[in-house]
Order: sequence, then structure tokens, then C-alpha cells
Amino acid sequence: MVNVIFVCMGNICRSPSGEGVFKSLVRDTGLENEFFIDSAGIYSYHAGEPADSRMRKHASKRGYDLTSISRQLSHGDLKKFDYIIAMDGNNYKDILRLDRNGEFGDKVFMMNDFSAVHAGSDVPDPYYGGPQGFEIVLDMLEDSCRGLLHSIRKQNGL
Repeated sequence: MVNVIFVCMGNICRSPSGEGVFKSLVRDTGLENEFFIDSAGIYSYHAGEPADSRMRKHASKRGYDLTSISRQLSHGDLKKFDYIIAMDGNNYKDILRLDRNGEFGDKVFMMNDFSAVHAGSDVPDPYYGGPQGFEIVLDMLEDSCRGLLHSIRKQNGL
């Protein structure tokens, strides 16, 4: 079983969308029994809430069902997950700070590290922007999640 977690600031826009897009791709390839996929936030201020309604609406138009409930990333998650996917550079640094002993850095990646189009860039937070911001995030996530799945399949012989 390959364990993958997507991480953003509050776990209501980008990371639940990453989770939803990746689950859909995994399901489409018939590999759902090979993966455990989750999402979390650096901060707990949205803990217990569903994904942002605007994000759910935009994701739904593309066939993604965002059903996760927000929670905060824990040190235990660093141990449990094989791939810890940060949505931006600040999230990446915050994840590494949670890893006080430097044990898990080789598991932490930037989402767009797997992108064919957006490599090296952050997935922008759409929370304070307009509708187009949610579409841009989904475009990036679709591209990067395809690359992530390809990379995991190659590394794990799936």
C-alpha cells in the first residue's frame, strides 16, 4: 500500500482538491486497492469543516467529489505517509519544521515538482481570489497529479 497525503495551509481548498483529483486518477487506473490517499492542513483553524464550497463547486464541474473533512497535519502523518505533497513553499517549510529530527525530508515534495507545465511553481491559494483561481488550481492539480501517479507507479512497480 502506498500512502499519499496532500498538504496546504487550512485543508479546505488545495489539499482536498489534490486528494480528490488523485483519488479519481487512481480509481481510473484500477489501482485504488494499492493506495491510501488523504489530505491535511498545516493549521487547525478549519478542522472539522468540509472543503470550501466554492472549491467543491468547481471540482464537481470536473467530476471530482471532495468529501474530506479538514484536519491538521500531525507528526504521526510524517511517519505514516510515503509521499507528503506540499502545495507551496511555505507549506513545504512548515512540514519540514514539524520533522524536528530531520527523519522524513526525503518523503516531502512540492506538488508542482510532478508537473509537466508548472514545475518549480507553487499551487496558488484561491481562497481570497475569484472563480478563476479555483480553475487554475484544478488545472495545476490535474497536471501534477498525473505526473505524481506516473512517478509512484514507476518507483513502486505498479
